[in-house]
Amino acid sequence: MLFEVRASELWTLELCSIFYIIITLSATPRYSSLGSSQLSRVLFNVAEFVFCKTLFENTKYIQRLHLQNTMPCTGHDHDHEDEDQLGLSLQSYIDMDQVYTLNEFIPNSGKLVLKPYSDRLSLSPSLLSQQDEDDVELLIHIPFTEAVSIRSISISGRSSVFIPDGNNGSLATSAPYSAKVFVNRTDLDFDLARELPPDANIELLPPEHVSEVQTPNNDSHKGGTLDYPLRPAVKFKYCNCITIFFGDNYAQKISESQGQIDIADAIPTEITYIGFKGAGTGTKRVAVECIYETKGMKKDHKVPDGEFGAKESKMQ
Repeated sequence: MLFEVRASELWTLELCSIFYIIITLSATPRYSSLGSSQLSRVLFNVAEFVFCKTLFENTKYIQRLHLQNTMPCTGHDHDHEDEDQLGLSLQSYIDMDQVYTLNEFIPNSGKLVLKPYSDRLSLSPSLLSQQDEDDVELLIHIPFTEAVSIRSISISGRSSVFIPDGNNGSLATSAPYSAKVFVNRTDLDFDLARELPPDANIELLPPEHVSEVQTPNNDSHKGGTLDYPLRPAVKFKYCNCITIFFGDNYAQKISESQGQIDIADAIPTEITYIGFKGAGTGTKRVAVECIYETKGMKKDHKVPDGEFGAKESKMQ
């Protein structure tokens, strides 16, 4: 489609150029005195030159477009499997009772997008930011029942900009544009999440990217998720909890590029799935009961005579 638009623009420019040259040459005294056959020959040469130039520009555009489409998909992996055959999903390690989300529209909806692997393509339930606060930010805290080693994270949205009825913009939602990932932090709020450098900063691809990628047989994938490797890997080898901050969405970025800031803030963020791949470490966090003394009492620290630390007996 892009090529068709680009090509039509070039051919239209070519025709306009030919007509302009014809009118200009016809009004020039040097060429107006030429016979019809000679003038036709000159105009034919001009048209041939413009045609060849336009064809050359179109060929370069085709080559560039082909190069873009055949470039490898880097920075993420595509997962189009139906089942977690390798057992890499960490969904069973999530401590659901301790998950919490800030700025969610529906209370306790954050844990609902931490779906099992087999349900990751479902669009509902979903996590929405507040719809009446003009605030697209979301922050979700995800603890685990034991320390886990996380290889990748998957975050999905419904669409770059989704309008259910096609007309009413008040019901529109948008997929997140970026995610800041923090490891083993239990003290984060929006102010800290905005200011602190994350352990990983991910620029998310639009949900439409999954269906755009072609298989080797040129069949479009009908569904799937994107896995973003977490780097540096050493930071994610021993994770007791993960906190993810979503500070913007695609509608906001698109509207900002068009100078429509107010419209961007009115479209909430929607997330349909968050998942992790990796392995458990077998190490669990448990509470340890300790008694601390502000002042030691001698009667509580008696040492039998003759043992290390006991007072030496008096010499006779």
